[in-house]
Amino acid sequence: MSGSEFSLTTFAANGKLLQIEYALNRVAEGRPALGIKAKNGVVLATEKKVTSPLVDETTLRKIENLSDSVGMVYAGMPPDYRVLLSRGRKQAQQYFTTYREHQPVSQLVREQAAVMQEFTQSGGVRPFGISLMIAGYDDSGPQLFQVDPSGSYFAWKASAIGKNHVNAKSFLEKRYNEDIELEDAIHTAILTLKEGFEEAITADNIEIGIIGEDRIFRILTPAEVQDYLGEVE
Repeated sequence: MSGSEFSLTTFAANGKLLQIEYALNRVAEGRPALGIKAKNGVVLATEKKVTSPLVDETTLRKIENLSDSVGMVYAGMPPDYRVLLSRGRKQAQQYFTTYREHQPVSQLVREQAAVMQEFTQSGGVRPFGISLMIAGYDDSGPQLFQVDPSGSYFAWKASAIGKNHVNAKSFLEKRYNEDIELEDAIHTAILTLKEGFEEAITADNIEIGIIGEDRIFRILTPAEVQDYLGEVE
């Protein structure tokens, strides 16, 4: 077994950093999550399952605010997510304190990606075992980004991460169009999640966050999610 399999900073003979490949494998085993950019907003959606009926499910949140106008969801390791969430919130608050306005979405994404990239070339650390979907709304309009463990990031019209992400992306490719409205994007997000569900989809095992032209990112209540579930059935 070659040393490159264990070393973060050593390239394998084929030019790959194997620890990053392994981090991507961890992401691919995570709970599905997706994002869709609409003409007038962005929606994030994810599967949220508890590991035991004894767990208080109200304490589990996969979608969180980075700032008032930016939200984020992950697939992969929850502890790694908490680290990036904390750093991202601190960065957004520092920007607001300095300039008295919300940080542009692309800048906030770049900061998150820079942290993840730093952990691919430093000794004594490992790559983050998560991918992120970041949604926001600023002067450039609605925006959706995906950030991977390598630190690479791209803007997307719609994308999916986690388990069954290939099938989810194929489903989104068939459903997506440039003129989709936020309400329709929410319905499409639910239908995409439903495709990969092994049990009945309910307001308790999915989570949805949206941002519209008001530029306020918020997480839908279970009652709101239930209403949307009723609309798509």
